[in-house]
Amino acid sequence: MSTSTLSRRHLLQTLGAGSLGLATLPLAGCALPSAIADGGEGEAADDELTFLISNLDGGWVPSKSAISSYEANVWQQLTDKLVHTDADGVVSPWIAESWEQDADSTEFVLHLREGVTFSDGTSLDAAAVLANLESWAVGRPDDELAPVGLFPGGTYEGAEALDPLTVRVTFTAPTLSFLPTLGYHGCQLMAPASIAASLEEQSDLANQIGSGPFVLDTWAGNDHVRLVRREDYDWAPEVLGASGPATLSAITFRVLPDDTLRASAARAGQTDIAYTVNPQVLDSFTEAGFVIEVPRYLGFVHGFSLRTNVAPFDDVRVRQAVTRGIDRDEILRTVFTDAWESATSWLQAGVPETTDLTELFAYDPGLAAQLLDEAGWTDRTEDGFRSKDGTELGFTIYPTPYLTGSVPEAELISQHLGRLGIRVSTQRLDIPTWTERVTNDPEQGISPVTRSFVDVGTVAGVITDEGEDWFAVGSSDEELVRLRDEVAGAADHDERAAIVEQLSRHVLEQAYFIPLEQNVQRIYVQSPQLSGITFNAVAIPSYHAARKDPS
Repeated sequence: MSTSTLSRRHLLQTLGAGSLGLATLPLAGCALPSAIADGGEGEAADDELTFLISNLDGGWVPSKSAISSYEANVWQQLTDKLVHTDADGVVSPWIAESWEQDADSTEFVLHLREGVTFSDGTSLDAAAVLANLESWAVGRPDDELAPVGLFPGGTYEGAEALDPLTVRVTFTAPTLSFLPTLGYHGCQLMAPASIAASLEEQSDLANQIGSGPFVLDTWAGNDHVRLVRREDYDWAPEVLGASGPATLSAITFRVLPDDTLRASAARAGQTDIAYTVNPQVLDSFTEAGFVIEVPRYLGFVHGFSLRTNVAPFDDVRVRQAVTRGIDRDEILRTVFTDAWESATSWLQAGVPETTDLTELFAYDPGLAAQLLDEAGWTDRTEDGFRSKDGTELGFTIYPTPYLTGSVPEAELISQHLGRLGIRVSTQRLDIPTWTERVTNDPEQGISPVTRSFVDVGTVAGVITDEGEDWFAVGSSDEELVRLRDEVAGAADHDERAAIVEQLSRHVLEQAYFIPLEQNVQRIYVQSPQLSGITFNAVAIPSYHAARKDPS
C-alpha cells in the first residue's frame, strides 16, 4: 500500500471485513451470537421489535452533560418531554399542552397536561417539572451530577409552581432557546425519586422512572435492554399521529458490536433494525427492499474542536494549516456514500441560522504548507516530518466511537496531513476509554465532535469558560465572548441569525473548529415490514406509533 494514499480496499477492511460482500454473504459462515442465530430473543413476535445496537456502555445517568446517541434510542421510549421539537426545529405541545412567553423571552409560563403519571404512579405535575428543571439547569455538582450541557442554564433564574399544573420559568436575559431545547433528548422528564437518587443509584437503569410509552422489563450491562408496553399510556404528542398505548408490545435492544454481523443479521431477517452499519453496504440493502434511514440532526457538523492551550494547537497558523490540509472530497468519495455531504460551516446545514462559509476551510495544501513554514516548522526529521527546535510536529487522533466510518476517516486524514509533514497517529478506543482519554483529558488537544442541539442559542454554552470551554480559550478571546453573549441574549430570531454568522466566521477564521462533513451519525437499517417510525430534531426515533406487518 502506498504511503501517500490510503487505499479504498484498506478503508473498507477497516470498516468491517467482508462487509462489501454482504449481498451474497452466506449467513452460515458468520459467527452470529446464538441468541440471534438460533432464534432466541432475536426472533420476535409480530408485535415485538428487535433492535441490534453496537453498544450501550455510555451509562444511564440522565443528567450528564451529553447523552450518548446509543442510550438515547432507549431513553426516547422510556420518557416524555415537555415539548416535541421536529427535524426543522418546529416546537409543538406534548406534556406542556400550551405556553406563553413575554416579549423579551425572559419569562415563560407552561400549562401542563392533566392526568399524566410516571410509571411508578407519581403525578407528572408542576412539582415534578420543577425538580426536572433544576436538574437540567443546575444539577447537583456536590454529588457529581452535572446539569444538561445544552440547557440554557447560564441565564436560568428559577421556576415556580403557579398551581398544580402551571409552571413559570424566568431567565436573567432573553433566552430564545428555552422552548425548543425542552425537546432535546437531555431534557427527558424523570420521576422526582429518580432525580433525588445518588449517582450510584441513578447508574442503575431500573431506578430510572419515566412517563413514556414503554417501561423497563430487564437489562444486563452492555448486553441488552428489554422494554414492554405501558398499557395506560395516553399522552403522546399529537404530531406523532397516534394516541393511547403503543402498538408494539415490546422492544429488545441487544448489543452486537461487530458492524458486519449486525448487517448480516438484518439481511437474514433475524432483527427488525440494525443500527450503525457500514455506509458502504447501504445500497445493497436498498436494492433488497430494506428501508434505510440516515436522518441528519440539528447540531454541529462532524469535525474537530481544538484546545488552544495544547501544543501544537496553541498557534493559530498550525490550526489553520491542519484545517486547510484535509481533503474532504476524498473523504466523501472513499469512506462514505451519496447520503453524506461536505460541511459548509461548523453547524449542520439544517440549522436555520447556518450560512455557507466553506471558503474559510476549503482544501488548500499549498496554503497549509505556507502556514507551517511561517509558524517555523521548517526542519525535517529523519522520517521526513516537520520539526522545530528539536520537536516533531504531530499529534494523535482518537476517532469517535459514535460515528460509523470515523476510523477510516481518521486514517485518511493522517495521510493528508502526512503529506504536509505532520505525523498523525490514530487509535481506536471504546466509549468509556474514549471519554476518559479525549473528552475528560485537558491535555488532549484535538477532540472529535458529533454533537446535536435543537436551537442555535445553546451554542453559546459550549465555547467559553461560562460553559464547556471547548477551545480552552476561557474568556481571553474578547470577540468570542462578545458574540457568545449576543447570541445567548438575542430576543429576536433575525437579529440572532446575523450574530450567529459572525460567530461562525470568527470560530472558523481562528480555526477553533475543523469541519469535516454533515453529520449523519445515526444509520438505521429497517425491515420493510416496519412503519410508523418518526424522528425528532436530533434524529432519535420514536416507536410509540410503530407497527410491524406480519412477515
